[in-house]
Amino acid sequence: MKLVWFLHNLRSHDNQALTQACASANGDTPVIALYCFDPQFFSTDPFGFPRTGKFRAQFLLQSLEDLKQQLADLNIPLLIRQGAPAQVIPELVTEHAVTELFLQREWTRDERTVLTSLQAAPAMDAVHIHTDYDQFLIHPDDLPFAEVAELPEVFTQFRKVIEQQLPIRSPLPTPSPRAAKNLTAAGGSSSIPSIEGLGLEQPKADPRSAFPFSGGSSAGKQRIEEYFWNSENITRYKQTRNGLIGTEYSSKLSAWLANGSLSAREVYAELKRFEREVTANEDTYWLQFELLWRDYFKYISLKHGDRLFALSGIRARKYTWQLDPEKLAAWIDGRTPYDFVNANMREFAATGWMSNRGRQNVASYWAKELQQDWRAGAAWFESQLIDYDVHSNYGNWMYNSGVGNDPRDRRFNIERQAENYDPHKQYRRLWLGN
Repeated sequence: MKLVWFLHNLRSHDNQALTQACASANGDTPVIALYCFDPQFFSTDPFGFPRTGKFRAQFLLQSLEDLKQQLADLNIPLLIRQGAPAQVIPELVTEHAVTELFLQREWTRDERTVLTSLQAAPAMDAVHIHTDYDQFLIHPDDLPFAEVAELPEVFTQFRKVIEQQLPIRSPLPTPSPRAAKNLTAAGGSSSIPSIEGLGLEQPKADPRSAFPFSGGSSAGKQRIEEYFWNSENITRYKQTRNGLIGTEYSSKLSAWLANGSLSAREVYAELKRFEREVTANEDTYWLQFELLWRDYFKYISLKHGDRLFALSGIRARKYTWQLDPEKLAAWIDGRTPYDFVNANMREFAATGWMSNRGRQNVASYWAKELQQDWRAGAAWFESQLIDYDVHSNYGNWMYNSGVGNDPRDRRFNIERQAENYDPHKQYRRLWLGN
């Protein structure tokens, strides 16, 4: 039996692990899928926050419902388990005579520890484990650098080299359906737990939210259809990307990319098709630019490893960091001297979403102006963000805190930012009511 372990790749299309499992199995070899709710990612972090909060958990559960249907269309059952993978998977291996395990390769601290613990289990001795980097726009094997250690420390240098070639692979097609009997292998698909079953409360929908979307590949593809083809808002992306109100100031694709409901390659392929068939301009290019930024943070994480979580960051810069619980609570609650920070933090608390412009300002206030431990801010974002991605989150927080990839040690003038991006106070009135 072949087992596909889904992590941050919750799709049946352009999925290396699933494609490889189906290709290596003959018609009589069952292929089953697994998603495991690992308790460590639903625990409380050192700052007292739930590592996975209610907004991201809801988006995850919706994504899994969609994945379950995608796999059912391929006659592949999706097993859902709650427990440590190092315990769950060996049990499945023993019970169902699993001989091969397929998964997306992860390298950050906690994911790496999970795989190491799994590999140490005696039941895994006879299991062939297949892993591959499948979360990049540009696969590591295709980088124009001899090794990741040669990756430039400044994004612009990386981008200029990459854009000379853009060695981007075509998305993989969805595998062909298995025989109908495969759907009942290993007892068939499991039910998806409720959010309460994960120990979280159901989030309330807020009509002011800039992200009223559901999780799952179907919703992600629908968003591409609407943003690219129906409204053609992609042709105005650079002009609007610093907006604050509504669904259309940015693509919002980051959430589906974060949990792998969409792949960067397929977004890029659709972008190129739009440019061929409709138009190509500076705005459409800017989405490609942002996809490269996303890749870059993943490569910085791959290059620097656990420095991603170090107080001194990847640059080993020393600041006089503090951690004042009262200041942290005031920042989270939106009770700071800046109404622009407060509006963004209240939107965040109510919806799990914040604009790119807002994220930069609230991070600068917390880390640069208050000089508070930037990791506490990153942890709150990890807990709350619908589109949380470990590489982008910690990479951006390091960048804004002066310990990452920004060659300049900048600090935002928040009052000027508010004047520039919310000159009539519409955003602040929306979230502060005054």
